[in-house]
This record gives sequence, structure tokens and C-alpha cells, in this order.
Amino acid sequence: MGLELTVMLSVARSSRPGPVLLVVRTLATESVHSAPGDIPPPPPKPPNKPNKPRTSLYLRPRPAAPYKHPAIPTLPSTFGRNQLLPVADSTRALLESVVAQFDAPIRYAFAYGSGVFEQDGYDSLGEQDKPMLDFMFAVTHPAHFHSINMQQHPHHYPLHARLLGSSYVSRLEEVGPGVWFNPYVPIGGVRIKYGVTTVDNLCSDLLNWKSLYLAGRMHKPLRIIKDDARVRLTQQVNLTSAVRAALLTLPHEFPEDALFERIAGISYNGDPRMWLPAENRGKVTNIVRKQGAQFKELYHRLAVGLPGVQWPVTESTIRQDTSPAARAAHLRKLPSNMLKGVRERYLRTSELSAEADESAFWLELAGDERLPQVLTEEMGKIVRYPAAVQTVKGIASAGLGKSVRYSMAKIGKWWTGSR
Repeated sequence: MGLELTVMLSVARSSRPGPVLLVVRTLATESVHSAPGDIPPPPPKPPNKPNKPRTSLYLRPRPAAPYKHPAIPTLPSTFGRNQLLPVADSTRALLESVVAQFDAPIRYAFAYGSGVFEQDGYDSLGEQDKPMLDFMFAVTHPAHFHSINMQQHPHHYPLHARLLGSSYVSRLEEVGPGVWFNPYVPIGGVRIKYGVTTVDNLCSDLLNWKSLYLAGRMHKPLRIIKDDARVRLTQQVNLTSAVRAALLTLPHEFPEDALFERIAGISYNGDPRMWLPAENRGKVTNIVRKQGAQFKELYHRLAVGLPGVQWPVTESTIRQDTSPAARAAHLRKLPSNMLKGVRERYLRTSELSAEADESAFWLELAGDERLPQVLTEEMGKIVRYPAAVQTVKGIASAGLGKSVRYSMAKIGKWWTGSR
């Protein structure tokens, strides 16, 4: 069938005037037979249905504008300014030039030790006997760092580490306190030793004193070369914890050097190298004797911010409130790993119970005359195992030759300190 719309218009005019005749024919239908090759008409469209609401099962087009992640909050410019210890311009330039020679990404870097800040006993050393510059690098992905660094500085790693690759190095790094060391590295005209750890591992130790291997090093003066807001925040907690722990082992009145020596000695208490001929026995005293000004800059503002502590900036004598209530306030804010050891020690060796009244439990502990000794022993327990593991791990990370060389240097320092 076909549908034809025909409009015919006829206008008849006669010679004589008359009406105009209008003829219209519409909607004339005729039967038309389709040819054999004609395409059939398309099927009728289905009736329109209401659109379903979009859910997570329906794909959405990407937005035209890229998604912007929220900015990471930054710390106030004055926060943690006590950590920014000054050094000589020549030393600062040297440290920065050394770190700049590493292509692998480093989030946080600092230099520490006798090569950066003067220590007693190193004045008479010649150029050949000068100590190495010690660095610590905190990275996000250790395997990625070691892969790039191994390509740029293959001589920094022993042969077996180069053969086994960056995945082996990063796995071995995780053992013990979570640090990989490359010692006796010539770079920029100096010899350095640098450790590599992760930012997560570093912050965990600073907050919880998991091993005190990194946190203990950062109790002493250091020079920050690359800063990171997260590390600066957790380092401020670490420094405050060190002050609290030291105050709990000190009397009502004492000289500031006593505070500095207690803090500097935290990382050496329990270290197996202090029992063996592998470390200078007078190292803590040597550090404090030459670095008193740096220790005061690092800890003075933190200490006077604690309740019950009196330490005028012009004086070298510190006074503190030693009442059980004041000491309990310090005790309960110690790092979690330290607090766990103290708690278990008292629950195991005394009739005290923390179930009835938690506040009364800590108040009674704070008044116990054995507390300073318990704290010292618990800090030693935290340090002992990770330090021993790292000492053994040094043979695998540095290689036999460098390990022997490093050990001989440490024995020399022990001999010097024991005379």
C-alpha cells in the first residue's frame, strides 16, 4: 500500500464572469506492489520509558576538570624551630652538596655525629683520622630508592647486593631496626656513611620508641638537610618524651648537663657495643661537653613547657616538681612501647593492680623509689635486641671488608676512651 497526498488546484475561468471553481483532492490511497529488492520498513520504535536514576552500576563520564586532591596541611613556620640547629656555612654547604648528588628521591635527610658537631677527643686528629660524615635518609619506597641509587652509585653497595638487586636490599633493610647502611663511601671529596630507612619506620620509632635505634640518634643534635612536616611533628614528640623520661630519673634539683647526659645516654644504654671493645666508653660525656649549647637550644623550650619545671634561660640549674602527681603526669605520657614495659614489669614483680583504678595505679608507680632504675632497665631492653641485630646485619649490608675496617675503627675509639 502506498500513501499519496495529492493536491490539485483547478481554476476555471470562463469568458463570461462566473464563480471560481476550486477542486481539492486529498488523501488518495492506492495499492502499490513492492518490487522484490525493496528494503522492508524499520520496526516501530518502542514507547519512551522514564530514565532510570544513575547508580554506581552505571558508568559515568569523567569530569571535564581533573580531580584535585586536598592540600596536605603545613606546619606553622615557627613549629619545631628548636630542631633547626645552626652550623658553619662551610659545613652547611658541604652537607647539602653531598645530599644533592643522590638522584634517588629522599623525603627527609639529616646529618649527625662527630663529623657535623664537635665532640671532645677529636681535636688532635689529623685529616686522615677525621671521622666519617654520618647521614640518614628517610624515603617512601626503599626498593625504588635502592634501584635508582644502585644504578647511579654501584660502588656504594657490596658485590653480593648488586648481584641480588634492590629487592634483596630492601628486604634486608626491614630486619631489626629497619635501616640499611653504606659505610666508607667517598663522595664530594669526603668519606660518608649513610643509612636508608622509610618515613613510616622513622615516624613509628619517634612516636612509640619501637627500637630507639633512630629515635635515640635523633635525641642528640643533628643538622636537617631535607625537611618533612610529618617527621618534624613526630620528632618534636620524640624530644619531649626524652625530656620526660630523663626527668623521671633525676632529683628535685640538678645541673643542666645531667639532663643532657641522661638524654644522650638513652640510645647507648643496653647497646652491646658498649660492653664489647667497640665503642668509646666516655662517648656520652664527650658529646655533652662540646655540644651543651646545641642541647640547650634543642630542649630548653620543651622542658619549661612541662608542668613543674623551672629552668631560667640564663641559669644552668634545673628544678622540678617531684611529687607523685607530677611524676605520674610524665610517666603516663611516655611512648607506648616504653610504657608497656614498665607496666608489665610492675604487674609481674609487685602486688599492684591496674584493674581497679588506673589513675591510682600510675600514682603509686610514680611514688615508687625503684622507678628510676626500672625506667633505665626498660630503655636498655628496648635498645638491646635491635642494636645487636643491626650489628650483625652490618656484615651483610657493608660486606666483610668494610665491616672489618669499621670494627677496627670502633675498637680504636674504645681503646682511646678506656685509657
